[in-house]
Amino acid sequence: VYFSYIGYDTVSTMAEEIHNPSKSLPVGIVGSVLIVSVLYCLMALSLCVMVPYNKISGQASFSNAFQKMGWKWASNVVGAGASLGIVASLLVAMLGQARYLCVIGRARLVPSWLAKVHPSTGTPLNATLFLGICTASIALFTELEIVIEMISIGTLLVFYLVANALIYRRYVIISNNPPLHTLLFLFLLSCSSIGFSVLWKLKQQWWNLPLCGGSMITMTAFFRYMVPCLRQPSQWSVPFMPWPAAISIFLNVFLTTTLKKVAYQRFGIWACSITLFYVLYGVHSTYQAEEMEMGVDGVNPNSTTQHSKLDI
Repeated sequence: VYFSYIGYDTVSTMAEEIHNPSKSLPVGIVGSVLIVSVLYCLMALSLCVMVPYNKISGQASFSNAFQKMGWKWASNVVGAGASLGIVASLLVAMLGQARYLCVIGRARLVPSWLAKVHPSTGTPLNATLFLGICTASIALFTELEIVIEMISIGTLLVFYLVANALIYRRYVIISNNPPLHTLLFLFLLSCSSIGFSVLWKLKQQWWNLPLCGGSMITMTAFFRYMVPCLRQPSQWSVPFMPWPAAISIFLNVFLTTTLKKVAYQRFGIWACSITLFYVLYGVHSTYQAEEMEMGVDGVNPNSTTQHSKLDI
């Protein structure tokens, strides 16, 4: 499921390479989600028709299903297609990550060499080459189960943060409401989601689960009724707020609790390493870049007459 839905968010990183991103991006993201959802459900349905659901193999489900039917050639074709699908997934992940690296390279959070854009293609060449080497090395020397767990926890954390940021942006930044109410709602919603997920793992499903689920629904309805929300009619915005983002927060927390303990340990080590890199390099590099821009002929960097370093 994670690999099926991990690619569509990469569309959002292509904003600089789209002529009309305000209209094209929502169509591309929503359209790809709908297409993937339909195909995924149809494939699951066809698999259950081929093999009883309690006899479906956890590894290489379609290949084993065709082998049980006596179609060994079809099993080989499916296996080859699965291999190509893994390669395509890695390429899509690398496509989005190269754009991320390019943006944070402009902010000097990573070496600015990664922010260089090819003059003819307009794509981040250096970031793509760097990530290509890293992706190939990880794919060659790391077990697939470890990669899947790291991708899963990273993706769920990003989606969780995006859902929280969406609610905060809509109700605080756009609607100019005090941030306290929104932050309190997000905190209580996350706590309720964690409580529901923990009770689910402990199989306390009779009266605790309806209590947690009902509290989340009640809090969301109360927040929507009490806190005003403004929409910008000239721009596309997520409808039925805050329900889609609140559901996303709950689902991401719930799915995160299904991961193994070792996935949290690996993610914690990686997060600590990146935090140290940010503290020891990123903060100072960004500060020095701002000082250099302030010192160019004594011109204010906010002035419209100053050219940025990228333009130079």
